[in-house]
Amino acid sequence: MTTWTIQRLGRRGDGVAVAEDGQKALAALTLPGEVIAGEALEGRIATPRILTPSADRVRPICGHYRACGGCSLMHASDGFTTDWKRQVVETALHAQGLDAPIEGVHVSPPRSRRRAVFSGRRTKKGALVGFHVRASDVIADLTDCHVIRPEIQAALPLLRQIVAVGASRNAELSIVVIHGPAGLDVAITGGKPMDATLFQTLAGLAELGDLARLDWGGQSITRRTPALPMGRAQVVPPAAAFLQATAEGEAALRQAVMRITEGAARIADLYAGIGTFTLPLAERAEVHAVEGLAAPLTALDAGWRAAAGRHRITTETRDLARNPLLADELARFDAIVIDPPRAGAAQQATQIAGSAIETVAFVSCDPVNFARDSRILTESGFVMSQLTLVDQFRWSPHIETVAEFRRR
Repeated sequence: MTTWTIQRLGRRGDGVAVAEDGQKALAALTLPGEVIAGEALEGRIATPRILTPSADRVRPICGHYRACGGCSLMHASDGFTTDWKRQVVETALHAQGLDAPIEGVHVSPPRSRRRAVFSGRRTKKGALVGFHVRASDVIADLTDCHVIRPEIQAALPLLRQIVAVGASRNAELSIVVIHGPAGLDVAITGGKPMDATLFQTLAGLAELGDLARLDWGGQSITRRTPALPMGRAQVVPPAAAFLQATAEGEAALRQAVMRITEGAARIADLYAGIGTFTLPLAERAEVHAVEGLAAPLTALDAGWRAAAGRHRITTETRDLARNPLLADELARFDAIVIDPPRAGAAQQATQIAGSAIETVAFVSCDPVNFARDSRILTESGFVMSQLTLVDQFRWSPHIETVAEFRRR
């Protein structure tokens, strides 16, 4: 059996293993400096045996951990994980010739994930609901998850019942669960077509599980309005809407955005979604919210109209990746807030760079693309003056950043 040394962790949290002959492979659930034994197949060591463990190795607290692909760093100490995520961001920025003025790291607590996307499949004996087994299409059936909120945990047996009655034999369902003040908001796709019998059954299960809303392929059974707080406003999101994963992480991002944009009277919120930043910002400034999908903006607008004491909010449905706001369109704003998807916002960053804007709050969920977009801004005269890291996806390789950019 080949012996390997773990050189470092890759961006997805797998160890980069190097053999004595120079051969390299990826090994999950390993840490830098560890010596392991195993055989590589197609560049991966599927079941590495730890010969010399790292001092940063800890016993995973979850019984599903070795199989479930929901977490990938639970075998590492909290201190190591935080330092590694900081290093991932620093390395990405340094590769673009940029400094990383990191002011702090906010880590969400265990069992705080308020939005989760599960997979479900019917079986001969019932159903499976959980996350995929690592590097597999097999579903790890969850019984006790240390990531999700207890209210979502308690609903797993109900979700299995729903999958058992609503899934075709070989279909895999996608299950988005959001926990909010009204209870659970569940959206399921990939199931059988809705008919009168299935509607009655699902309505009964929604009643049994006290769900606020159950959306089945776009058809909703709503028992209570699943409103979510956005600042001091309330928003009823479309089914399966994007939402910051934890309330604690959202609060950290919002606090940074509010600080960066303080004093601005007119703000553009790009990739605004359902108003995570728009509605709190509107408590003190006029905001123009731009988003590629119409449904989130409709929800945002309704939330604004129902809330008293807000400055004016305007909305615009626009694909910013293909049709960014141009430099002259940005001229009427004092500050920009931008929170793009994982691919980043190179085209929009180029337009911001060519505009007269002096203040940008840049939120990102991908360090490499964030570094690329940051270089576009800094080459035009912006300075990254402060950077905060927000870890909402505990025990995963994901890290979010919020950066303050000011023109020199």
